[in-house]
Amino acid sequence: MAIKQKTKSLSATDNKFASTFYQLQVLSNKQEIQADIPVFAQRIAEEGGYTEGILPSPVEIFQINIGKLCNQTCAHCHVDAGPDKKTENMDRATLEKCLEIITKYNIPSVDITGGAPEMNAHFRWFVESCSAMGKHIMVRCNLTIIRANKKYHDLPQFFKDNNVHVISSLPYFTKSRTDSQRGDGVFNDSIEALQELNKVGYGIEGSGLLLDLVFNPSGAFLPGNQEELEAEFKRQLDRRFNIQFNTLFAITNLPVSRFLDYLIESENYVTYMEELSNAYNPSTVAGLMCRNTLSISWDGYIYDCDFNQMLDLKSAVKTPHINEINMEELMSRKIITNQHCYGCTAGAGSSCGGEIA
Repeated sequence: MAIKQKTKSLSATDNKFASTFYQLQVLSNKQEIQADIPVFAQRIAEEGGYTEGILPSPVEIFQINIGKLCNQTCAHCHVDAGPDKKTENMDRATLEKCLEIITKYNIPSVDITGGAPEMNAHFRWFVESCSAMGKHIMVRCNLTIIRANKKYHDLPQFFKDNNVHVISSLPYFTKSRTDSQRGDGVFNDSIEALQELNKVGYGIEGSGLLLDLVFNPSGAFLPGNQEELEAEFKRQLDRRFNIQFNTLFAITNLPVSRFLDYLIESENYVTYMEELSNAYNPSTVAGLMCRNTLSISWDGYIYDCDFNQMLDLKSAVKTPHINEINMEELMSRKIITNQHCYGCTAGAGSSCGGEIA
């Protein structure tokens, strides 16, 4: 069914938070209301022993934001994706360069995200190319894209044919909470999509086809215990809809883009940043995704993580672009941090794969 969007992208409404410079000014206490919390870089040095900053480990995951085009405009989206993002999408030449790098440096996992990555014109070719190379392919699917148009209805079978690891966001197992965050009609389409994925074997024990769900809170608070949330999601989805899945990832909302805008508008920014800071856990730093991941933007620039990408904080190398990639230099860089990094180090930690510690 057609999804009734709850909002528009920040750029479409000329919102000041569409500017990454403005977002960084807010996080640095130079705009809006100020949050009196320690500077993250100093915090990890004093309490975690990272006096030289965070250093990378060998690259295990090549994460590609294939474009910001999406069939949804979710209220919490840190990418500011939406149907209006028609130009910010990766072209064939850039994807070919990505394949060259993945091959040259034997990077085992490819994480394809967006937007709705399936809407990129070269998505299927790229997935098939990675599959032929024997790579572990993760696709971050918003589920509703499967039901959005007939041309996407065969995605479950396409994913199966290429042994894709499907990772899908589902805010909650009820219609009201899901639709309030993502748009009217999202929940029903998501349930239908999950059932279609189950039909071809995804999430079914013994199939070898991985279907993981992502949960992130609907407001200015930290996610609950991941193990407990997973058990409840499994019980409720099975009981209500006969849906099976493998693992649930609980991810903290970072103060970036639309969620940062929401925090300011709802007057929750200071309390949320204080909550993140108070929950800082030094044991999470060693497992941060920025250490073993390279994040590539639709136009080929290199970042330490997807959140840094959305703040335009490029990796600290001479030329942070895949056309002039220098892996030796990347392996000796320091990870770029800012106050938003508290989101990945609060409590049990947070990454694209859920809890860290």
